This record gives sequence, structure tokens and C-alpha cells, in this order.
Amino acid sequence: MDVALTIVMYHYVRPIAGSRHPRIRGLELSDFEGQLDYLQQHHTPVSTRDVLQAVRGGRALPERPVLLTFDDGYADHSRHVVPALQRRGMTGAFFPPTCSAVERRILDVNKLHFILASLEDASPLVARVEAAVDAARDEFELLPLAAYRARYFAPNRFDSAEVIYVKRMLQVALPPALRHRIVADLFRDHVSTDEAGFADELYASPDDLRRMHEAGMEIGSHGHEHHWLDSLPPDEQARDIDRSLEMLDRIGVPRDDFLFCYPYGGYTADTVSLLAARGCAAAFTTRVALARPGADPLLELPRLDTNDLPRRAGEAAAWTSAAGACRHHLEESRA
Repeated sequence: MDVALTIVMYHYVRPIAGSRHPRIRGLELSDFEGQLDYLQQHHTPVSTRDVLQAVRGGRALPERPVLLTFDDGYADHSRHVVPALQRRGMTGAFFPPTCSAVERRILDVNKLHFILASLEDASPLVARVEAAVDAARDEFELLPLAAYRARYFAPNRFDSAEVIYVKRMLQVALPPALRHRIVADLFRDHVSTDEAGFADELYASPDDLRRMHEAGMEIGSHGHEHHWLDSLPPDEQARDIDRSLEMLDRIGVPRDDFLFCYPYGGYTADTVSLLAARGCAAAFTTRVALARPGADPLLELPRLDTNDLPRRAGEAAAWTSAAGACRHHLEESRA
């Protein structure tokens, strides 16, 4: 295919200013509407099914196609995103983890988001996490704090070194039982003691997801426990994937050509093989690039973050220009 596909990744999309959690790292609803204005000005919205049909020899994708993906199954998506898309005749692909949607359990990653949003400065959390690590050395085999800092205390393009350090320590570095304990304590102290009520407010329900699917939205899998799949052996990956597919059955999404989104972008060659064996048609990573369906493996599609694109209509940004230039470059190379 001679077209670059822009795939945009979203998480929280909500009215943030004036809410109970004004520091949550999400996209203000008005900014989402503005970004949709921009995307409709410069791109042509498509669905994953459009992409698959084009790859399989069907109708070609239009100039500058854009595909919208929404991770983590938030109630934001059913309350705010779907109505906004429907008003514009657009669609999106949504990826809820099973345990939060069905079992109404708050993912540790989401607890951590709201813990971080409760404080202006992450330094007290660094101190609290490190104190908990030192206090647990008799229970777990743990590295010296200096070793954890050397590996994880570094900023990325969105977060400070302190925030990344806390995230990585409580997402992947520490033993699961210790991570869960620390996150639970911090969530209770800084956010809420009512986990069940918080989960009902935070996540879309199976009924919400069923209605979204019936309204023409695409619903895929985001795993069961939202694990870093690349941290699990293949048999545990398989169990997590299989449990997640049970929810698709529950809400009426066929397993044939199902969609998958890698939690945290973590996967291995085994993950790809497991998905292929189960009939997965397309899977989405967090690698930052334009996708080239037909050249990129369909089970390893890259995405842009919402922050990579403007939030208001206006001149074409760099990624948009690159998407347009891709086809022209290919056409010139064949001339």
C-alpha cells in the first residue's frame, strides 16, 4: 500500500478543569473536539475494518487516513467520546481490559494515575516508595535503591524523572505483591477508600461496551489484567489473552479478526504468535511512527499520541505533512 496511516492513541478524555481530579493527565473534552476539527480538516477518518479491507485487496485507503484508538475502557469513552464521534459520523477502536470492565477492579496503573494527580510534586511519593522498599527487604529479594534509580530515574517526553521512577517501580520493577500493596496503601491515603464506587465511576461496563459496539464502534482486547505481557512467560500470556477474549464473547464481538492493543506497548515474539494463532487481525503498539499497512506487520502497528497532534484546526503539523509526503514520495519513486 502506498499510504501512511496516522493512528492516534487516547486514554482519558473528559472535562478535566473544575473536576474532582483536575491534575489527571488526560485530554480536556474541548481539546478533543478541537483535535477532531483538525483531523477532519487534514485527514480522512477510517476504521480498522477499512484498513484490513485495503490490505486484503479491497478499496484503497484515502489520502491521509486517520484511525482513532482509545485505551483502557474508561467510562469517559462511552459518556463523552462516542457521542462526539457519532455527531461527526466518525468511529473509533476501543480497548478495555477485562478485569476492570467485568470484575470492576481498579487497575493499579489507574490507581497510580490518580495518586500522582493528587499531588503537585512527586517527590513525596518517591520517598514513600523507597521507604516501603526498604521495609520489605526481609520479605522479598530486592535490589539496592541505587540500582533501581540507575535504571528508572529518567524523564521521558511527557513525564519528569520522579514521575517515571514512581511509575516504573510500581508498574514493573518491584515484585507484584509488593507493588500491589504499596499502590493500595497510597490510593487509600491519597484518593479514595471506596474502590468499588470509584471503579463504577471510572470504567465503562459490559453493557456500555455492548451499546458502543452496536453503535458501530470497534471493541478489541487490552488483555485481562493489563499486564506488561513482555514480563510474562508464554503460558501466562496465553491465559491472560484468552480471559480477555471471553469479554468479547459477552458483549457480542466476533472473535474472527479480533483487535488487540498491547498494555504499555509491551509484547514479545511469543505474544505476536499467540495472537496470530487465535485469529487476531490487527494489534497496536506504542511505538511512535506513522503506520504503513502492508509494510508494517498488522500485529505491530505503531501509533502517535494525542499530544503529537494539534488541538485546534489550522495549518498541517509535521506528522500530518509527513503522512501526505509518504504517498507522493512512493509515487515519484515508481515514476
